[in-house]
Amino acid sequence: MTPEEFRRHGYALVDWVAGYWSTLGRRRVTPDSPPGTTAAALPEAPPQHGDRFAGLVDDLDRIVAPNLTHWQHPGFFGYFPANTSGPATLADLVSAGLGVQGMSWVTSPAATELEQHVMDWLADLLDLPASFRSTGTGGGVVQDSSSGANLVALLAALHRSSGGGTLRHGVEPVLARCSAARRATRLAPELESWTTPPPEPVERNDSGSPSRSASQSMTCCSSSVAAGLVTQDMPWTPRPADTRSPSTDGPEVLAGK
Repeated sequence: MTPEEFRRHGYALVDWVAGYWSTLGRRRVTPDSPPGTTAAALPEAPPQHGDRFAGLVDDLDRIVAPNLTHWQHPGFFGYFPANTSGPATLADLVSAGLGVQGMSWVTSPAATELEQHVMDWLADLLDLPASFRSTGTGGGVVQDSSSGANLVALLAALHRSSGGGTLRHGVEPVLARCSAARRATRLAPELESWTTPPPEPVERNDSGSPSRSASQSMTCCSSSVAAGLVTQDMPWTPRPADTRSPSTDGPEVLAGK
């Protein structure tokens, strides 16, 4: 694609996005099509030749947009806020067009300094102590998701509590507090990574992620308690056929030594 072709197609896509936004209020929030509708509209085998640009835009209108859950719809209130905007979308375009890698100052000086400066602005807006700014012992970076931000915060806490030992020796067993069985199924693989060999092999689901039943998760939690890696702050005796819902009663982990 030449710069002129990019310019022409880019104008067309900006028009398409603007048109999509202008019609959101008239669309269903969620599609009424059954599962498999989108896949059935796609070729079974990879195409031998690329489609024309006009054909791709037609696919957006005919296949993609009608089968979306429209997160930007004014009537969408599910999951969590994930709203976009015109300025944010244009900023994404600029970022993708520049395509720089900002993992350190030397890989992209302007990106690194811009990020640090904007994060210092945020510290000022939140009236945080001077130690949170890049001019002191703090500073911040923009994360791409809440999960990534939580992970960075946890790693920073581990680094600080270990005096930098995690860089040399990895993460040692972490003390956790287990209140019962809430989120046990989701937490079990993480708990197991802190303990000695698990009581049984970790099963995998179709996507390759760890998969455990509630009883298996509670068994793992009990093993962690016995090993001294987990403490209980609520009376709880695990039972093989515990009927409580993992979503309402269960382990909450507090990082610490």
